[in-house]
Amino acid sequence: MNGSTNASPPGQWTADELMHGQASDASPPTSPNGSATGAGTPKKRFSMRTMKSSGKKSTDPLDWGMPGHLTKEEVDVFMKFRDEVEKRGGEFKNTVYSFSLIEGEAYCLTRWLRARKFVYEDVIAMVEEATEVRADARKHEFYPDPVSALGCGPSLFMHCYPQLYPGKAKNGCPIFISKPGVLNTDAMECITSLDGILKFHWHVMMHDYKKRLMEHKKAHPDFCNFQTVTVIDLEHLSTSQLSKRALSIVKTQTAIDSVCFPETMNRTLVINAPRFFSMTWSIIKGWIDPRTASKIELISSRKSWEARLRELCDEDEIPSDYGGKGPATTSALEKEYAPEGVIQEHFQLVHVGSSGHCSVEVPSGNEMEVTVWSRSVQEVLVSIVDENDKSKVFVSGVSFTHTGGTGDNDKPSSILLTKKRIVGPAKTKIKFESKAGRFSSAGNYFVACSIHEMK
Repeated sequence: MNGSTNASPPGQWTADELMHGQASDASPPTSPNGSATGAGTPKKRFSMRTMKSSGKKSTDPLDWGMPGHLTKEEVDVFMKFRDEVEKRGGEFKNTVYSFSLIEGEAYCLTRWLRARKFVYEDVIAMVEEATEVRADARKHEFYPDPVSALGCGPSLFMHCYPQLYPGKAKNGCPIFISKPGVLNTDAMECITSLDGILKFHWHVMMHDYKKRLMEHKKAHPDFCNFQTVTVIDLEHLSTSQLSKRALSIVKTQTAIDSVCFPETMNRTLVINAPRFFSMTWSIIKGWIDPRTASKIELISSRKSWEARLRELCDEDEIPSDYGGKGPATTSALEKEYAPEGVIQEHFQLVHVGSSGHCSVEVPSGNEMEVTVWSRSVQEVLVSIVDENDKSKVFVSGVSFTHTGGTGDNDKPSSILLTKKRIVGPAKTKIKFESKAGRFSSAGNYFVACSIHEMK
């Protein structure tokens, strides 16, 4: 999947085609509402320009820099960039064609050119920077194993920061839903590091997202729009959540995307925005170039954003908790990321002062494993008892202390409490007792419970 791209890309466009479009171009272009034109329509490129009855050349930001809409000056830069990519080859070319040659030369190269407004020197500098940024990850094949990348199962990460690709928009672009409003930084700190999040993001982009694009391209050969329709859900977001650590997590991901995967945003809906964010956005929007700003929509009314989603995506592709007919995001995440053999997972963050606890029920016919994660250097004793019968002890006083460093890139510690699985039916209580004294605070502990079917 991540091999060399030194072969020649298929389907080179002529200068005239880059300016006026290909007569045989059947790739579903994006309409003003984000949908694609029908498959049975004549193979003529739709654009905002063709909507202008005056026949004057449109400067609509949604058309600018796209294949079929370049100016003579932009074509000259395109040709120069294309020659340079082929001349340099190697990792320079691999960086440009990060999603492989299957994207198509015209669409791939114009992504990079739009990102630097067709300023040739700036584009070259960007590719050189991206090649350097991705160099270390490339040595590790962009972390094909998500567990090794994160240092924990991806289901734990998704519980702390839900993100998923539930389907595809009408224009063929993957739908990406991110929920920063429920990002739990205290829990995230217990299970992984910023370095782990960085590695996992490389995995997502180069193994997950890339795979989705290539599969859709294989099923629909004319698809060339390697971008996402993104939904950023800010429900439950508060000013207290905008901590330095939370911003670092978001920044870690966006820093890679902005340099190494330019122009992969087809459209973004920011939904359920609290009032304080709406006021901030009205200021920020004035700082963004018109083309980028035109692709970002801030919609707080649920009725309005559900209707907008249905304009962009078929109902079957939209999760049921977002007004569609597809699987709810929680069940979709569970299905995609649950480890093999696990039928259900329970996660809970427990803050331990002098003590703390959480409860988990094991259904009849099932059995449970319990793992605890933390960065706390305070020693605690962890026990698991039957909540209805305190004399029934499943795990007795296991000592647990984080033994690693406490920096942002240091890995947390974990311990499997259940050397023998707890058999249901049972209502368990997982108890923490601090060894540091009554008036001390031991810190945060992330409890991960995996329910298995009994064999």
